[in-house]
Amino acid sequence: MKRLFIASRGNPEQLAQLFRAELPDFEVLTEQPKAGDADVPFIVVGRPLPGVIRAVPGLKLVLSLNAGIEHLLASGEVPDELPIVRLVDEGLALGMAEWVLAQALAWHRNLFLYTELQAKGEWSPKAEKLANERTVTVLGAGALGRPVAEHFVRFGFNTRVWARSKHDVEGAKTFAGKDQLLDAARGADILVNLLPLTAETADVVDAKLLDVLNDGAFFINGARGGHVVDADLIAALDSGKLSGAALDVFRTEPLPAEDPLWRHPKVRLSPHVAAPTHQHMAVKEMAANIRRFENGEPVRNVVDRNLGY
Repeated sequence: MKRLFIASRGNPEQLAQLFRAELPDFEVLTEQPKAGDADVPFIVVGRPLPGVIRAVPGLKLVLSLNAGIEHLLASGEVPDELPIVRLVDEGLALGMAEWVLAQALAWHRNLFLYTELQAKGEWSPKAEKLANERTVTVLGAGALGRPVAEHFVRFGFNTRVWARSKHDVEGAKTFAGKDQLLDAARGADILVNLLPLTAETADVVDAKLLDVLNDGAFFINGARGGHVVDADLIAALDSGKLSGAALDVFRTEPLPAEDPLWRHPKVRLSPHVAAPTHQHMAVKEMAANIRRFENGEPVRNVVDRNLGY
């Protein structure tokens, strides 16, 4: 019987039941295989403890439970010859789009501001704008960034998209490469970060980038905390360059109690829930990739180690 090992520190048995339904001809393991055991060609991992992946006998394919795989590359846990598959499924894209649009629209229509005024008992209507009077820049044009940008286009926002390489997004103006980053963000009212975290994109949201936004702009980060220079973000909020920020991801998670982001009046935090994994959808996608691998067909969403995603 074929074998699959689930190395998750969450609820591996729940995942195992879903995999058994999708792959009935597989033995699905939730306990670490031992040296000398029969080969286990496939492993499903979240953030495994050191040594877990290398100890699996006969491993051929590593399937990540996360869209971001920088932790697997940085740890050196996955031997170079083993392909890594990042999780890309409809549930992740739908969840991220909902979260980003919820934050953007609430800011755009002054709902955050009215909540604060309500707490003070103030009736104070503010000037409202239409979507076509706002410019949004989305950093990232991949499985998460593209559908978010497409939603902004449908809502009528003037939409820009920036990525490492050239992408076409219908209805949006696209930019590519380091030389066009500032141009993509210049004069934007909303900046959304959905980039993969790589050596090239670390600290990409810094004072230089934030300074070219419109005064009073809004920043949304649903990607990784390592993209943002926190001190520069806080300085932009304090100066009024940014009127607010919605943050779902942080350099250290959970966010330490002493971190100033907890208490900043212009910051809205959520605990890394923008695009939670919907297990039934994720398992279907991973099972399909396992079947592709078995049949000698191209596996979808294999990580390019040179790019880091």
